[in-house]
Amino acid sequence: MKSIVKSFFKDESGATAIEYGLIAAGISIAIITAVNGLGGKLSTNFNTISTSLK
Repeated sequence: MKSIVKSFFKDESGATAIEYGLIAAGISIAIITAVNGLGGKLSTNFNTISTSLK
């Protein structure tokens, strides 16, 4: 029983998957933030163009 518990605590394969998941989440948050920022600027530009064409 002790050997099973020791091998469970030495196994780090799950930690690697969690680390990759955290990296993917961080990249996703950065992309969402950038898209939201650009979306606001594009909306302003299109409104300006639309107003000038009228």
